[in-house]
Amino acid sequence: MRRWWLGGLIFVPAMSWGDREEFHIEIRNHLFYPAEIEVPSNTKVKLRITNFDDTPEEFDSFDLNREKVIFPKRTATIFIGPLPPGEYTFFGEYNPNSATGKIIVKGNNDVD
Repeated sequence: MRRWWLGGLIFVPAMSWGDREEFHIEIRNHLFYPAEIEVPSNTKVKLRITNFDDTPEEFDSFDLNREKVIFPKRTATIFIGPLPPGEYTFFGEYNPNSATGKIIVKGNNDVD
């Protein structure tokens, strides 16, 4: 990696977010589609969540330490990871009984 020295500071080029794996989740009728996704372990990934409902929903996860309100007919981006293998649940704050899901983190060789 190339580094630049300038007056006591070292500048390192930032990694492009475009290099991240991207996964898509939709909110329809107060449900997440798909309700389960598999992501690779030890990798930072981008979740793109689109709310097709006419009401807002909040993506909430205690396991992932993330929460984000997604307004009607809008898309939000959430970065997660790197995470060890395991299952991480999430839910819709405004519809917690119906809007539920989980992210399954598998070893790098186990992801479909």
